[in-house]
Amino acid sequence: MRLPDFEAWAMFSAVAEHRSFTDAARAMSVSKATVSKAITRLEQHLDTSLFSRTSRRLTLTESGRRLADHASRIMVEGLAAEEAAREEITELAGIVRLGAPMSFGLTRVAPLLAEFMALHPAIIIDLNLSDERIDLVESGLDATLRIAAMPDSSLRARRLCDVRGHYVASPGYVERKGLPTHPSDLSDHDCLLYTNIPNPETWRFSRAGGETVAVQPRTRMMTNSGEAMLPALRAGIGITYLPDFIINEDLANGSLISILEEWQGAPIGLHLVTPPSRLRPARVEACLDFLALRLAQ
Repeated sequence: MRLPDFEAWAMFSAVAEHRSFTDAARAMSVSKATVSKAITRLEQHLDTSLFSRTSRRLTLTESGRRLADHASRIMVEGLAAEEAAREEITELAGIVRLGAPMSFGLTRVAPLLAEFMALHPAIIIDLNLSDERIDLVESGLDATLRIAAMPDSSLRARRLCDVRGHYVASPGYVERKGLPTHPSDLSDHDCLLYTNIPNPETWRFSRAGGETVAVQPRTRMMTNSGEAMLPALRAGIGITYLPDFIINEDLANGSLISILEEWQGAPIGLHLVTPPSRLRPARVEACLDFLALRLAQ
């Protein structure tokens, strides 16, 4: 099916309104030749004359009069669509679709979004919580938060802050199994593995001075949720490495203790990830700026 020549219909509407090729061209900020070619193109496609031309006057033919209202409606609808698009881009209203890791989303992101929605009553938040790596474009998300080392990709990733992690165990586990003093000791200890990362079976350690060690811990539990490890940790089942936003409360109340404190795991950061385009509606931009500012603190 051949699409209508919308440009020609819009120019026909302008000429019909102004009764002048020159005035129509001036109103549309195009050349008179452009308008003339568009009208000729439309007349040839319709196989009918739209205007009667003389050296002094330009008048609509009978066909032109019948079609002028249709052309005017096409023009009005096109302008209305562009206006709606501009409002969609600039108005702080509508849906913002976000993704975040499950535990971090519950503990840190959700409270901030409550604050943001209170500031902007016309904005609707669609929050997708998952520890899986979501395809941002395919899922239709405006942005997602990721806690990871970011690989190269076409997506735009803004690092907001470092995420500190700790190797932890319960006091009961340490009393029963002993305190590891070097990463190589973990081959004799039960460990809980977070699987939603590349190579979860290998733990990499570093410490001041540049020393690095890679070990394969003895596995007692595997899960794709850091929060799911907490009951086993508290029960003294094993050792694991978790970010502080999951274990801060347990460290504070003593149900877990930090071990191997001279050593750090692979560095990770909190990233705000968006599609490649820099163009975003104002509501999305406002939400991302709010989250970036608060989370970076």
